[in-house]
Order: sequence, then structure tokens, then C-alpha cells
Amino acid sequence: MATGSRPPIRLDVDGRSVEVPDRGQSLLAVLREDLQIRSPKDGCSPQGQCGCCTVLVDGQPRVACVTPARRVAGRAITTVDGLDPDRQRRWAEAFTATGGSQCGFCTPGIVCRLEGLARRTPDADEPAVEQALLAHLCRCTGWRTILDAWAVARRPEPVDLGARDLEAASRRAEIEGGTPQRVHPDVALGRGGFADDTAPAGALVAVPDGTGGWAVGETLAEARAAAGKIQGRRTTIEPHPPLPAPPGDWDAELRTTWVEPAYLEPDAAWCEPGGSPTSPLANGGAFGGKLDSPVVAAARALADEHGRPVRVLFNREDTVRLGPKRPPVSGGARRDGTGALRVVRTPGIAAAIAAVAPGLVVEELDVPGPPISAALRAAGWAEATVLLAGARGALAPVVDPTTGARAEAEIVDGTVRVQVQAGEVLDETVLRSYCTGAAHMALSWVSSEGLAVDDDGTVLDLTIRSFGILRATDTPPIEVEVLPGDGPAVRGSDAVFTAVAAAAWLHGGCIPDWPTGQRWR
Repeated sequence: MATGSRPPIRLDVDGRSVEVPDRGQSLLAVLREDLQIRSPKDGCSPQGQCGCCTVLVDGQPRVACVTPARRVAGRAITTVDGLDPDRQRRWAEAFTATGGSQCGFCTPGIVCRLEGLARRTPDADEPAVEQALLAHLCRCTGWRTILDAWAVARRPEPVDLGARDLEAASRRAEIEGGTPQRVHPDVALGRGGFADDTAPAGALVAVPDGTGGWAVGETLAEARAAAGKIQGRRTTIEPHPPLPAPPGDWDAELRTTWVEPAYLEPDAAWCEPGGSPTSPLANGGAFGGKLDSPVVAAARALADEHGRPVRVLFNREDTVRLGPKRPPVSGGARRDGTGALRVVRTPGIAAAIAAVAPGLVVEELDVPGPPISAALRAAGWAEATVLLAGARGALAPVVDPTTGARAEAEIVDGTVRVQVQAGEVLDETVLRSYCTGAAHMALSWVSSEGLAVDDDGTVLDLTIRSFGILRATDTPPIEVEVLPGDGPAVRGSDAVFTAVAAAAWLHGGCIPDWPTGQRWR
């Protein structure tokens, strides 16, 4: 049936009756594009794998990006904006009280999921909550603080944020995230000011066209159709380290592969003609992955070219193909700290390694593959620190060479225990949240993360689930002790990331090739 001859789709959205044309679009497209409701987020559409677009359909959680709008015609759709104000406020305050939200991109969907669980099973225990979270990915918080938020929200007493200095909390978040960031209950509801959420209605939309240019359309659907978008996939090929091991008699060897930073908000920016583009780093640093994003320059140039505001958007596959990856390494080290480390040629990486491991001879090699960057979390110096710990066969405190923050980690009886000292604490909840997230990322990096890349350098894993990020059910308990420090506040989560990676590798017996396949639960 032609689009023009289809009857319109009628829905009840957040308590009001709406009618939209039936163009075969998803429920997410109806919400974000037709109705300009921006709390459901597009993290992977149309993969249906990140959970950021989760809403309630007749009270039941549903992933909106893979739900055809016509299938839910006549039904009640509730986004996080449409929750009862008391329920909305309680979830927002619980996430803020526990550090269960950082950038706030994934949490509107998670709140809808937990609200659905609370209606169905109000006394659900932690394993049941973890099972519910299997439909979601969160890269920031390491899951444990989200479980804490569930527990706080289910208590009968009010959530008290009165004693919190949220300005100090925001300063700590900015230090850890590397970009201006806000800590506030609104952030957990998806109101962190993400670039695509603030774009004006009626702006043109531009997406990568696959040839180095941009396909432009009046709507997102039109732009993607013009680009000939191909759905992402997950390959059956396992990721493997691309660099050969350096010859030598080593006490420890380490070989890593390409790793996706896996921030959940795809790159986005918009610009008015003659104006300044919005930043793709609106409320989160993307672990260094968006510092040189091409969407900023494209938004400015296209707005000037067309004389209209232009939204420039990556989809999930674009971020994988075009975004920077963690540089693979291959090295060997002796107990005395000497050795050799090969790394895919990356500006700045040799200096980062030398800062913590002057006894390692660094050899940079040219290898076909996706873009790489030394700006990603502790790139180079984390790998060198871990390799030396393996060669010694013992853990030692980790000192971040860029900030001076100090961290120690160990894995005892299935629990990851961390101590961190990062100058003035400012806000213990936020610092603990970022360090918990860094610990989760480290466990995931060592054991399960990696991208399959063929011999020509083409990334074969294009779905977000294929990155290997640890799920809630696979993440062990993580305990973070925050120690007061002298001097101004500095970033502590990179030191925690490195310390936990070293502890995880030694705990598993220093398997040379990463991901190691270790299990934590």
C-alpha cells in the first residue's frame, strides 16, 4: 500500500491523543522525529540492542527502535516524560543519589524498564533486576550504581538530596569526564542537553554517504535513504591481535586487539547558517572518542551551504567505521622492567608509554585498520603498566602520569576492591560512580571486548552487542573506597581503569591474548 493511501496512526502518547502519517516508520521515529519527544534516545537504531529507546507500551517495556509504529496503533505509549510526576521524580532522585546516571543517555530507557519491573514485581531482588537490565547497555556506571538506584527507589522513605552540593558534584563529573557536565535529577531523565535533542524542528538532516561525503534530506529517513544505509552486522570471525609478538625471552607477554570505546550517544551536531555548531560532547566525554569528530565541521559547512539549520548525525555503524579505536599493542617484558612493546602507529602513544615504562623499547608499526587515537582512556600507558605488572607477577599502586591520581585494585572472593585517591574529593558519590564504571570497563576490556577486523583493515563487527561489553549479569560486585587527597581535584578513574585491568589480568593467570575469555561470575 502506498504511503499516501495508508490511514494515519493514532496513539496515546504520554496521556494525549496524537495522529501521525504512516510511513512505515518505527515507534522511535514517531516519538523523536514526528512528535519531537527527545527523552527516548537513539543509540543503535535499528539494531534494538542498547535499550536507550525503551518506553512503556500499555505499561510494558518495549524497545521503540524495532517496534513498527503501526503495530502499537491505539495503544498507550509512555516515555519517561509521561510517568506520574512523583514516580518520575523518585527515579530521578534515586539515580542521582547513587551515581546511577552520568551522561544520562541510557537512563531514560533504563528508568522505563525499571518502572515496568516495579509495576509487575515490586519486590524484585537484585538478580531479577540484573535480568531486566539485559535489554540495556550502560558504558558509564558499571551497573552496580544502577542496582543501588533500584534499591533506593524502592524504599518507603523519601530520597534526600538536600545535603548534596550538586555544583561540586558537577565539577567532579567534569574532571572525570573531561568535558563540562551537569549532575542533576533532570540528567537521569535524559535532559542533559545532547546535541541532537536540542536541534530545531525543521532542520535538514545529514548523514555519512559512505564515500566520504554527506547525504542530506528533509528528514532523517530521507537522508538515510539517500545514503543507501546498510544495516550493521555481527561477524562470525573472532577478534584477534593484529601485531606479531616481539622476539625475546619474556616473563610476560601481552597482545591486544582493536577495541571500540563504545560510548552510547552516536556523534551528533547541528548548526545555524553562520553560527557555531553544537558540541557532540554535550554531557559526556565519550572516553576521548569524540574529540575530533567530523560532525562539527560538517554541520557548519552544510548549514552555510544550504542556508538552513542542519543536523549532522552518525548512526551506530558510522561510529564503528569512522570513530577512533584503542590502538592494539603486542609486547614482552622482564621482571626488571625492560622489554619491547609494538603498537599500531599512533601520534602521542610512544610518549604515553615512556611516561610509565621507560625500560620498554617502543616500536610503532603501520597496520591496516580503523582510525586509532591516543586520547582514549589511558591509551598506551595502561597497556604498559599492565604488562609490567604481569612481568613482576605482583600488583603495585598505579599512579596516573598525567594527573598524579593513585589507585590500587584487587579481586578477592569474586569482588573487585578498589582504592582511589584523586585530590579534593568534591563529591564522593560521583567519584565512586566514575571509578565503578572504569572498573567495569577494565574487566570488560581484559576479558571480552574486541572488534573483528579483516586483513584489509575493515571492521566486521558493526552491532553494538558485538563489542563484547560486560552485561549486568556478568559484572561482579565492585567496591570503591575513596581516600581523601591533598591538592586540587584530579581525574581518578583512569588510574582505577589501569589498576583493575592489571588485577584482572593477574587474577586470570596473565593469558597473553586479549580478550582472554575470563568470566567474573
